Amino acid sequence: MYELVQITENCYYIESPAKIGMVKTGENEVVLIDSGNDSDAGKKVKKILDANGWTLKAIYNTHSNADHVGGNKLLQDRTGCSCYAPGIECDITNHPVLEPSYLFGGYPPKELRHKFLMAKASVCQPLTQEVLPEGMELINLPGHFFDMAGFKTADGVIYLADCLSSRQTLEKYRIGVIYDVAAYLETLEFVKTLEAKTFVPAHAAACEDIKELAQYNIDTVNEIADRIIEFCKEKICFEDLLKKLFDSYNLAMSIEQYVLVGSTVKSYLAWLKDNGRVQIVIEDNRVLWEAAA
Repeated sequence: MYELVQITENCYYIESPAKIGMVKTGENEVVLIDSGNDSDAGKKVKKILDANGWTLKAIYNTHSNADHVGGNKLLQDRTGCSCYAPGIECDITNHPVLEPSYLFGGYPPKELRHKFLMAKASVCQPLTQEVLPEGMELINLPGHFFDMAGFKTADGVIYLADCLSSRQTLEKYRIGVIYDVAAYLETLEFVKTLEAKTFVPAHAAACEDIKELAQYNIDTVNEIADRIIEFCKEKICFEDLLKKLFDSYNLAMSIEQYVLVGSTVKSYLAWLKDNGRVQIVIEDNRVLWEAAA
């Protein structure tokens, strides 16, 4: 873990729970794509930088999830590098309590205010094409989170962030975190059209062809949607629906899984509602979900 892997002359990634991209932009200068999940990850990245005599110029965060921005503060404090994140992700990176607050739907209890869901705040600026090094292209990849982005380098490497999961991860956990299901599916269809020398997803193996894995992620989304509709054939409240999904996929409930999977299931319900496949029924001061006739 935290092994530096070279892809091309100027492009690397650090093997870690959420892959950290690294691109050389000068003789001894590099930029990072994400920074890992905490200060310990930041320390390991700094050790790699020092071992190679590299200066860190900037961190380009793909999105604001704690496992992607958790190393920002330590690296920024120790190197003086700039940090950037796209759209709303920049605001969440500056104010990390927004992540567990969004997931919980209110002020989060202390069991959710930890490094896996709430990174330490760093000084983050808006990520735009203009702040990128020459030859690096910003790619919009919404869906998994609010304004997630990826990057294509001049060497033909595409860093895909969290827009898809490995087959092994989906087979184990099944329901991956999704904020906007419609945007997520559109992003996956877009990813299928991309060509690259190497694709580097944050949570799957680097590869030369991403189409098959993208389609597997699409198929998984549709399978979960069909299962939700099946459970909504009779009117059901959200908590009972969530239990049925956990039971059917052999998932273990915890407060973290409750908010991560729970927020995702709500996103599925919103998407299915907007597409006329389920409807909201209010009975006896309860919000129920029912498959459309």
